Amino acid sequence: MRFEGKVAVVTGSAQGIGKGIAKSLAAEGASIIVSDINATNASTTAREIKEIFDATTLSFETDVKKKTEIDALVEYTLEHLGKIDILVNNAGIMYQTKVADLTEREWDDVLDVNLRGVFFCCQSVSPVMKQQKKGSILNMASIAGKIGGIASGAHYAVSKAGVICLTKVFARELAPFGVTVNALAPGPVDTTLIDAFPSEVRESFSRNCPLGRIADVEDIAEAALFLLSDGAKHITGEILDVNGGLLMD
Repeated sequence: MRFEGKVAVVTGSAQGIGKGIAKSLAAEGASIIVSDINATNASTTAREIKEIFDATTLSFETDVKKKTEIDALVEYTLEHLGKIDILVNNAGIMYQTKVADLTEREWDDVLDVNLRGVFFCCQSVSPVMKQQKKGSILNMASIAGKIGGIASGAHYAVSKAGVICLTKVFARELAPFGVTVNALAPGPVDTTLIDAFPSEVRESFSRNCPLGRIADVEDIAEAALFLLSDGAKHITGEILDVNGGLLMD
């Protein structure tokens, strides 16, 4: 198994893409910290993963908008599992608010979770991975960060463009210590977030996709596991598109 003996922290992993990545890592032997702002759902997901894969799985309530809680997550993981081999920055929020209707509060909420949270998670785990002289960080970007969004709000697209830039910053910072930092840039994914879009928009996602369908969670998880595995040990600063051909760059 590719991740046997490794410890992975996955933010926003009580549901959706984060849960899919956490389950896939556990299936390949990793010990998992299910981190989420929803403590109840995080605990439920951790129990589910433990029962299915017989993996060491713990949950920890984390609001990634708060640096103190991010630092507490890292300390908790080290206290209980002794190291951190993998960090997946998946926690995020999305709104479809039009530019003219965007409020200062909503702008700040999205940037705080999607961008500020990624920065401080990377910052907090960096000393651990530097000391270990190894580790893998995966950030969740989006096609929106490359093209300005398909149907999401400006604040979401801007936050994901920032994640792309941060990925390259930390890739350069941590490369001398044997730590890789990469990102995924999915297109539309079949999760509950898609339900927020009107039916005609959802249909257009698949219709306009060269491969004929939007991604499912397993598509994203498989790409994530590749970038986190030893098979990608000479890849860093990469922004991997997983969009069925919607954007070919």
